Amino acid sequence: MNIIKIYNKYYLPENLQMHMLRVAACSNLIIDNWNGPKIDKESIIRVCLLHDMGNMVKIPENFSNDENFIKTRKKYFEKYGTNDHEINLYIGKVEGLTEKEIGILDGKRSRKNEETLKSNSYERKICAYCDQRVAPNGVVGIKERLEDAKVRYKNKPLSVWSNEEKANHLIECSLGIEKQIFKYCSVKPEDINDESIEKYIEKLKKYDI
Repeated sequence: MNIIKIYNKYYLPENLQMHMLRVAACSNLIIDNWNGPKIDKESIIRVCLLHDMGNMVKIPENFSNDENFIKTRKKYFEKYGTNDHEINLYIGKVEGLTEKEIGILDGKRSRKNEETLKSNSYERKICAYCDQRVAPNGVVGIKERLEDAKVRYKNKPLSVWSNEEKANHLIECSLGIEKQIFKYCSVKPEDINDESIEKYIEKLKKYDI
């Protein structure tokens, strides 16, 4: 099924759709300039396009007064529960991600940056890195993005980002992942920006999962 039809099937708001499209577009740019170990390019794209399908439960209740949005959000809680990551994995399976791709999706979370840094999977590294480059309003530098996460989750005690020492360690790991990726890439981190990924976004809107 076409990715936009999948997004609409789950009534995802446009900003959430755009986040996943931007992440996939960043990965697509890296893939097109990759000269390192063999990677499963399609798996990277597929994981990035579906990686935050459960984030509807993280969207604040006052995000929209639209009746359809309010009903949809309520249905998400009733059907899937409140754990956005578990919902991501569940919907990923429903929409056709393979076991290997589910493994990438599960492993690429920022809280697992140390494991990702040590991993041999460049699929996992690329998915993790690209997700951590995309802020709510577009592509930013990796350090800027994660320093912002420290601020946003500062008062959420269950988040790893609320612990200064752990958060700083995760940022260092992310910078290490960046070095690992661009060792094998013919573009530089600063070459990945909103302008350079625009053409990929338009192409990915036609992607079939």
